[in-house]
Amino acid sequence: MEQEVPVIIHGHDTVDPVKEPQSESFIPEQVKEIGETLSEAFSRFKESESYDLLLKSAEKAKEYIVKNPAQAMLYTLGAGALFGLLMRKKR
Repeated sequence: MEQEVPVIIHGHDTVDPVKEPQSESFIPEQVKEIGETLSEAFSRFKESESYDLLLKSAEKAKEYIVKNPAQAMLYTLGAGALFGLLMRKKR
């Protein structure tokens, strides 16, 4: 089954990248500060005991899923159904 797709070609002036500064790569100072702050916070989190505990818990969850795939699937189905009921719009 073939379908025609309309193609619109917009005419534009060619811009010389040497003459025009790249405004797309300009990052405002506040955004840089936020990025640096988040990066520092994540680095501190990776060095914390909580991060190690999180990795150990994730490994235990993977092992449980490998050993008990049917039960893991049922738990996931139940959690998804509960989440769906909670997020459902009230009429």
